[in-house]
Amino acid sequence: MTSAIGIIGSGNIGSALARAFTAAGHPVVIANSRGPASLAALAAELGELATAGTVEQAAQAGDLVVVTIPLGAVTSIPSTLLDGRIVIDTNNYYPARDGHIAELDDESLTTAEYVARHLAGATVVKAFTHIPALHIAEHAQAASTPDRRALMVYSDDAAAAERVSALIDEIGFDAVAGGALAESWRIQRDTPGYGPRFTASELVAKLAQAVRYRDQ
Repeated sequence: MTSAIGIIGSGNIGSALARAFTAAGHPVVIANSRGPASLAALAAELGELATAGTVEQAAQAGDLVVVTIPLGAVTSIPSTLLDGRIVIDTNNYYPARDGHIAELDDESLTTAEYVARHLAGATVVKAFTHIPALHIAEHAQAASTPDRRALMVYSDDAAAAERVSALIDEIGFDAVAGGALAESWRIQRDTPGYGPRFTASELVAKLAQAVRYRDQ
């Protein structure tokens, strides 16, 4: 049986990914800061492939864990809890929500590098950052569908990026390799590729138009 995918965070993106992964046949263990009891209804909706757990149980469910909590809360996760895991980081930086983070304000780090610095024993893959939660179900299409929506993938580890890219394809999207975590600023909030539906070729063109905040 496929090992479970852990999901830390049960907001819009976390819940949407839980639905997509279970629909594709992957068991999930989903957790939030409020505890398993708060997830009983979601787990019941998702069926036998879903388990509501603690953050620690989600972190230990398998070698693939989604971290989809507000960026400002990432440092509340013990830094060693996800050691040895591939971590899918879905975060975007919103200072009004997350508080100001100096390295992100001056763009000396990308959000993915910030997460990777905290979770130094994990392998971070940046994905699912530029798609609204509702579109994870609404825009999913079978492989080889013409004009299929594309999603970016960034990682400093090629094998981890390929693993996540395969999962993205499985749940209904083309995956576009964007390179290292340092390049992931090209799809952060307010960039041309952030938000709307684009095919792979369209998305690559939008990335080329991206400009650093500090250069605007």
